[in-house]
This record gives sequence, C-alpha cells and structure tokens, in this order.
Amino acid sequence: MRKFNIRKVLDGLTAGSSSASQQQQQQQHPAGNREPEIQETLQSEHFQLCKTVRHGFPYQPSALAFDPVQKILAVGTQTGALRLFGRPGVECYCQHDSGAAVIQLQFLINEGALVSALADDTLHLWNLRQKRPAILHSLKFCRERVTFCHLPFQSKWLYVGTERGNIHIVNVESFTLSGYVIMWNKAIELSSKSHPGPVVHISDNPMDEGKLLIGFESGTVVLWDLKSKKADYRYTYDEAIHSVAWHHEGKQFICSHSDGTLTIWNVRSPAKPIQTITPHGKQLKDGKKPEPCKPILKVEFKTTRSGEPFIILSGGLSYDTVGRRPCLTVMHGKSTAVLEMDYSIVDFLTLCETPYPNDFQEPYAVVVLLEKDLVLIDLAQNGYPIFENPYPLSIHESPVTCCEYFADCPVDLIPALYSVGARQKRQGYSKKEWPINGGNWGLGVQSYPEIIITGHADGSVKFWDASAITLQVLYKLKTSKVFEKSRNKDDRPNTDIVDEDPYAIQIISWCPESRMLCIAGVSAHVIIYRFSKQEVITEVIPMLEVRLLYEINDVESPEGEQAPPLPTPVGGATPQPMPPQSHPSTSSSSSDGLRDNVPCLRVKNSPLKQSPGYQTELVIQLVWVGGEPPQQITSLAVNSSYGLVVFGNCNGIAMVDYLQKAVLLNLGTIELYGSNDPYRREPRSPRKSRQPSGGLCDISEGTAVPEDRCKSPTSGSSSPHNSDDEQKMNNFIEKAKMSRKLSLPTDLKPDLDIKDNSFSRSRSSSVTSIDKESREAISALHFCETFTRKADSSPSPCLWVGTTLGTVLVIALNLPPGGEQRLLQPVIVSPSGTILRLKGAILRMAFLDTTGCLVPPAYESWREHNVPEEKDEKEKLKKRRPVSVSPSSSQEISENQYAVICSEKQAKVISLPTQNCAYKQNITETSFVLRGDIVALSNSICLACFCANGHIMTFSLPSLRPLLDVYYLPLTNMRIARTFCFTNNGQALYLVSPTEIQRLTYSQETCENLQEMLGELFTPLEAPEAPNRGFFKGLFGGGAQSLDREELFGESSSGKASRSLAQHIPGPGGIEGVKGAASGVVGELARARLALDERGQKLGDLEERTAAMLSSADSFSKHAHEMMLKYKDKKWYQF
Repeated sequence: MRKFNIRKVLDGLTAGSSSASQQQQQQQHPAGNREPEIQETLQSEHFQLCKTVRHGFPYQPSALAFDPVQKILAVGTQTGALRLFGRPGVECYCQHDSGAAVIQLQFLINEGALVSALADDTLHLWNLRQKRPAILHSLKFCRERVTFCHLPFQSKWLYVGTERGNIHIVNVESFTLSGYVIMWNKAIELSSKSHPGPVVHISDNPMDEGKLLIGFESGTVVLWDLKSKKADYRYTYDEAIHSVAWHHEGKQFICSHSDGTLTIWNVRSPAKPIQTITPHGKQLKDGKKPEPCKPILKVEFKTTRSGEPFIILSGGLSYDTVGRRPCLTVMHGKSTAVLEMDYSIVDFLTLCETPYPNDFQEPYAVVVLLEKDLVLIDLAQNGYPIFENPYPLSIHESPVTCCEYFADCPVDLIPALYSVGARQKRQGYSKKEWPINGGNWGLGVQSYPEIIITGHADGSVKFWDASAITLQVLYKLKTSKVFEKSRNKDDRPNTDIVDEDPYAIQIISWCPESRMLCIAGVSAHVIIYRFSKQEVITEVIPMLEVRLLYEINDVESPEGEQAPPLPTPVGGATPQPMPPQSHPSTSSSSSDGLRDNVPCLRVKNSPLKQSPGYQTELVIQLVWVGGEPPQQITSLAVNSSYGLVVFGNCNGIAMVDYLQKAVLLNLGTIELYGSNDPYRREPRSPRKSRQPSGGLCDISEGTAVPEDRCKSPTSGSSSPHNSDDEQKMNNFIEKAKMSRKLSLPTDLKPDLDIKDNSFSRSRSSSVTSIDKESREAISALHFCETFTRKADSSPSPCLWVGTTLGTVLVIALNLPPGGEQRLLQPVIVSPSGTILRLKGAILRMAFLDTTGCLVPPAYESWREHNVPEEKDEKEKLKKRRPVSVSPSSSQEISENQYAVICSEKQAKVISLPTQNCAYKQNITETSFVLRGDIVALSNSICLACFCANGHIMTFSLPSLRPLLDVYYLPLTNMRIARTFCFTNNGQALYLVSPTEIQRLTYSQETCENLQEMLGELFTPLEAPEAPNRGFFKGLFGGGAQSLDREELFGESSSGKASRSLAQHIPGPGGIEGVKGAASGVVGELARARLALDERGQKLGDLEERTAAMLSSADSFSKHAHEMMLKYKDKKWYQF
C-alpha cells in the first residue's frame, strides 16, 4: 500500500488507485458478504475531452474587421484571441499561440481568409474556409515594429507600415516580403530635419492604384507614386494624425488630428487644407481658432449617390465635458448627431453596399466595438436607432458570480421561459434585419434541451437556451426587486455586511421538473420562487427571519480526557412551526447596544407587482446575533415534492417549510451530532475569539482546511492588511474552497492532508476570519427517499447533510399526507443518528438503486398556481403523493440502495441500509476536488470531478473505476473554480474570462460529431459587379487606373528582401484544416492531394536549390579559369 501511495503522489496515476480500491474492497467484505455485481457499461473509450464553443463578448477587444461580401465580422483581443461572427448562431473562436495583442485585422475580401497583425510584430494568415480556422502562414518581423497594414480589394500585396516610418510589401499568397521598400527618408522632404514618426495610415487612391497615401504620426501625409518610386505631393499640418480617409473619387481626403480637428485636403493642393472642421469645438468670436478638443481617434468619409456624404468619427469631445460618456459623431450634410456610448470606443467600421473603394459607398450601418459591448447603428433610419443584437454578448451585463448547467431538461421548459422572457424585450430598435448574416449553421446533431443559469452581482439571474452549442438569453429575473433600495450611501442600513453588490447571487438551486427556483445571496438571504404564466400583485411579501448562531458554553476545561461540554441550544431545535413573521422593526438591539435580530436587507412593505415568470414565494433572511453579522450561506437545496428548502453556513443549518412558511429546523452544526460528536471542540465564545491568540496562529501553520466557503466578506475587517482586492478574492474563495489554513484544536483534524495549502497565499490575515473557519460549515445538502438508519426496512424521505470536516449526517423527515393536510399538519424533522465519514469537505451526494440507476430526488410536476382549481383538480391534489421517477419508488423490502458521496479528497459508495462501504476511491492526494457531479452519459452514469491541479477525471458507478484523467487547465483564478460545472451527456462549462463562457465535452461521441455541429464561416459567393466606368471616362482616361503590382513588387523587378528583416513560419493550418474538414474517402483524397502538394513544393524547392548549386558551381569554375589565365604567364616574383 505504501508503494502505491508514493506512486499516486508522484504522478497521480489512477490505474494504481483502482487496484488499491479493489484490495480495500476485499478487505472490507469477506468472501461470503460481497456486494451484488452491477453490470457497468461505461468504458474509458466513451470519454474524450475537447473544447466545443466559446460564448459571450470577446474579453478586452482591440481590433475589428468586416468582410462586406461574405458578411462576416472579426474581433481581435489583447490576449491574442480571434472571434468571428456571422449570422446569429454562427460564431467561432480561435487563439494565437503567442497570446500577443491583436493590433489590426484585414480580411482578404470574399476569399475566406484573414490577416492578423499582432503586437509582437508578427503577421498571420488565417484560413476561414474550414470550420475550425487555422493559420496557413506567419511572418515575424525581426528589426522593425509593425504599426499599420493595408490590403487593397482584390490584391495579393499587403502594405505593412512600421514604427521607423518605412513600408514593406508582403505577398499574401506565399507570405514572403517583396524587395520593394518605401523608406521614410525618401518619402519626406529632404530639407526636413526630424523623423516623421511611425506610419499610422496607408491607402491607395481609389481612382489610381499606383498612388499610395501614407500618413505619418507627426502630421505629414505623402502621396507616393509606386511606379516612379518618388513622392508626388507632401501635405504637412501642425497636429499629430490619428487616421486618414479618402473620398471615393480620389480627389480629396480627410485627416483626423490630436487637437480634435478634421482637415480636408485637395490631392493637388498640398499647401494647406481646403477646410478645417472642429466638430465639438466652441466657435469663438473675432475669427479666432476654436478651443482645442480631445483627439479624434478615427474618421471615415462615405459618399452616397442621392445626398450629402457621411463623415463619421470617434472622440474629439471638448475638454470641459468632464464625465461625459464616449461618443460617436455622425455628420451628414448640415446635421450632426452625437451618439453616446456606455463604454469607451475601441474601433468602429462603416458597413457599405460596395466593396469597391472607387464607387459611391452607400453606407447603411456603423458597427461600433466598445470595451464591453458591440453596437450596430442603422444609418438609414431617422434618429439612427441601434439594431437588436442577436449574439449572446450580455453575459457580463453584471459580473457573473455563479452558474449552473442543465442538459436534458423537460422539453416544455425552454418555450415556457422564452414566452415570459419575450415580454421583457426593450423597444425602439431598428426594424431591419441584423446585417451581419454570413456563414451557415451546422447540423444540429444533439436534440436534447440544455439550459444555463447565471447568477450576477446585481442580484439578477439569467436563463439561457444552450441547446446544440448555441446560446440565447431566454429570461432575466431581478431578485433585488423584493428589497428596499437605499438611494444614497448615507441612507444605507448600517446592517450591510458587504460594501457593494448586497444582492449578489452565490448559490442557485433549481428543480427543472417543478420549475421551483431557490437562490442564496451574499447578504445571507434566501429567496424561493415559483414559476407562473399569470401576472399577480403580492400585497405582503412573505418573509421569515432565522437566527442561526454558533456558540459553545465558555467553560474552561483542563487538558485531559474530560468530556466536551454540552452545547447551548440555539433557536428552536424542536420542529415546531414558527408563525410567519410580518415585517419586523429593524431597530431591535440587545441590552448592551449591539445589533441583534436585524436582517441585512429591508424587504419592501408595499404591494409588489410580479410579472409572468418567476414570482417570489418566500424571502428568508439570517439576522445579526449580539453584534455578530450573519455568516454567508454555503449550501442550499430545495425540494418541490416535500415543500421544503434547507440551507447552511459555518454556524449551522436551517430548514424551512415554504408551503406553511415555517422554520422547521434551526441547529448549530455541533447540535446535529448530538452526543455522537467525534470532535473535541475547544469551548470558546464568539466574544472572546475577537482577540488574537498566539496559540491559534501556531496551530494554523501547515495544517489544511477542508472548506473556505464560510467566510464573510467583512470577516477580515479588523485586519489592517485586508485590502479591497483581498476581500474580493476572499469572496471568490467562498465557492472555490481554495486556501487551506485551518486554526483548529489539534484533535479536530481527522485525516486532513497537510500539503493541501496550494492557495494559502490568498488568505486574509485576520484572526476573526480564522475563528470563523475553525467552525464546521455545511457544504452539501441532498433530499432523497432512502434508508435513514441501518435497521430500516424501507426507504423514507430524508435529508443528507455534508460538512466541511467530511462528515455526512442524515435527518429524517416525517411528512403529513398530501392535499389540504399538508398545509395544516406540521412536518416532523429529527436527526437520525446516522453519521458517515470521508476525508475532506463533502461536495456532492447522490443515490443509486439496486441496478445502479440514479434515484433522482422526488419532485412535483409543475402546474399553474395562480389559477383557481376545479373540484376534480382538488380531489386529484388530495391524492397527490411525491413523485419519484425511478424504478426504486416501488421498492421491494429486500432491495438495497447505494449512496454515492464525493468529497474534496475521495469518493465512497456506501451500501444502504447496511451502511457498509462498498467501494472507495482516493481521487487526489496532493490537490483537492473543486467540483464533483454525478452525471448521466450514454445510458449510464458516472462521477465527474474537476481538481484544483487542473485535472478532469471521471469514475464509473458504483465501482468508482477511473475512466478518464486528463490535465485540462491550470487553476489560474477563482472565477474558474467558482463557475466550473458538469452536466449530463458529457457537457461542462466554466467562465473563461469575466465576459465569456467556455463549453467543453468529455464525451467521445460529442467530440466526433462536433465537426458537423459547427457552423461554416465561408460561403462561395460571386464578387459584386465593378462600377461602370462610363463611355467618356473610358475615352478620356478618367476612370480608375489599375496597376500591375506583380510587375512592380515581384522578384524579377524588385529583387528579394533582406532575409534578416522578417522570418517566414509555415502554419499548421494546411494539414490540420483537412484533418477536420472530413473523414472518410473525401478527407483521405484531400489529405493525399495536400501531401502531394507538399511533396511537389518540396521537390520544387529541391529543384531550385539544385539549380542554384549548379549555377554557383558554374560561376566558381568560370572564376577559377579566369584566375588561371590571368596568372598563367607570370613569374613567381611578379605576383
């Protein structure tokens, strides 16, 4: 055994653990008392891990591009991500390996390709003709920094401007540099004594491809003649340039400057601009120059056939508009519209009817990329309304604080949520269809409904339809509506336990069948919601207040074998219903002036109009006790069949009958044990624990904490070291159970892993929080119908409670009959005395029947509550019994069940009613499990775990055989830990950034079908017709002048570029794209063709190299012969 443990610690091998667990089973069960064998169908080949899709707004966007023919939008980010958007439902995510920021994107219009320029001076060519785009070529500039790129329409030559002011030209087909270079010192005036600065703009004259307009940062603009390799005109202005744009006729261009001005120039009049405009400057009298404004970061100049041109710009506001929001300004003729944005503008593009720069542009929309949003403005309608955004980009509207994922929901759920959510839509959007509509949808192979629920910092809860790898918001619930809002900081109640976001959602418990929803919030509040399609007005919001306190008698007991003192009973341990409270006075305080019996939030006392959807059934709040704030809720469960909700924190557990609005159970964690408490707890009252104690700190060194969710955000308030960031971090930790330092008396540490302090550096140093952590918190709750005691002959309703010290306790529930009796008779609740032990905090519990099938908790199917019932209905209701949806509901007395319990360290399968451990698996020695879920897959079930060391593992049930162990991602932040969740059919998700959800699958079948499910970005389309030159223009040469760029930039005329300037890197896109493109014969043919191409390319290279060697050998022999002739007749003394 010792050898196996070392092996496990060294490399986490799971094969060894399975053999060990089998040895343990043999030890646990003598040969005559073996568990009946259950046939398990899941094998390791059913599992494979891969990312599927990423939803949400691209985090920290930095670049924008649009293909006007394919109608595809691309967004680059500061972390090197690339997001592509087509029609709603067609989305794609790619990542540059370097992680460098994307500074510019350029589509090869209608070619199914995209060039990205990165901050590390690399250019990459992406192939978009495959479902998973890949890089075909990369070019790394070694001596110059890339600042701007320009690719003319239907050209294969990309102009690249640099920080030194030079322009290089890249062939996008081969991704090699041309020998043609425009040097900065040739472009500017010879008499100029200063460097013109980096290149900030490059574009060719729309009417003459041979003329290139180059903008330098210092304010100089040069019109360069590509054929004669000299500057035609130079335009100078005192202010720095940010952007330049052409009029489509090629006779004028406009520049935007750092002082908030726009200058319009005639191409042939370089002396001074024909017009200078300061869009937001105050015009002063006496003809003085207007006051300078903020820089205009970008300008676009778009023409229309039937009216004035549009000048669209970002920035340029006057400096005295302090606090004004960022604006986009649209100037059209004499009208100027200033459109305020919610966030700062990263970039914008005008969408036009034609891709040809020498035609009337006919702009119809402006796409504006903001720091945290994407806005599309309709230019064709009065008032410039915005389009309704069909992409799921509002995940982060308020920061996500938790999320849950449900695959294979009841089929009527999504339509029900959609119908109530449709009424919440805003008005005033553009009437037109969303114009970014390229690409095609994939084939929906998955047919089951999936729902994601996100909880947010502002107390809102959003329901999303996540079926078939898409995402669409269905319905939004605002939980803060039941509370009184404080208008300003002074007005806020002094009972707040958090400085900001008092309504933030921490835990969501949802029963899809009954549609009952329960949330726990950061201010120690729980709200129960019932779904209804009818609008109701609630006169008085039902509420309960619960006093949950952790207290041990403060008796000094000498060290020794003395029995621990009995705990003081707190609250009603007897299960007598308390009368529902009306709104109590919030000013109650105990005799010594400390806050007491006061909740953190005030519930509204006026009637509340509740729209169709989720409606408040009951609000439960924990109250202050003797100056101690209530501790945050660490676990929550609701059961629609029993009409009960239960929640716990580091002080204890409370159970509420939400039908009778009564508190049934209110116990400190210690009281749950009764006389069976295995721990020797040091008596300490909360009052004394405030003083720092040296002993506490000594004990906490090097020990591990099984749970860190019991921390209040203000628990560290007495510590001077506790910064806001640290407090926020501590909030994150609550759900993640990261840091592992526990200050417990030494006897109170059962089998805890000493090495498990991998996140201890994020700890708060406050001693009051150390005291809170020393308490045993409730970490898992599960309602079920099973055997509560060893002697039971049949299953009965009960609640299984898991704690942070690895204990599982069982509470028996005695429910009255259904119908009217349920509302009149009390529910009797009593601890059963059953105690089970695991190593590490309990995370998840589930139950299997004798055949190994999952026994879901009983539920009551949803019905409309706000409609008066018929008599027949009432009769039916009387006969209603809790619904259990598994074969075990009519269990024979002889049949047994299995309890599956997963903790941070191990999993156990316990046979019931005997309570023998049938199977055991140590999941991890050196790390800890963050999330464990018992999920259905391929008509079977398994346990899926995500560990803090980045491993994703699955185990068969009930035997806990390891099936999958893959290192997936390192736990880089608390967000991942707080939001990671598994669900049925091999699906999982987590929040990969503050604005994006990453979905993944651990199912082999889904991985194989993924290619079909993904959308197509590229659709073969004809290029639109080029503008007609007209008879006279053709006759007198007035139309667009074309240029043979191949002749100018090709190797034959301009030679080869210096090798040290840039390095070509072939991308993986070629062969990878084909691998993903198809399986079977077509794929094989494509692969063979590609291999032949590659082979042909290599042979071609070889041939070229051979020819080069031959010519060099030839020239060598020629030189040698000449030398021989030269010195042939000379004597030795003449040399």
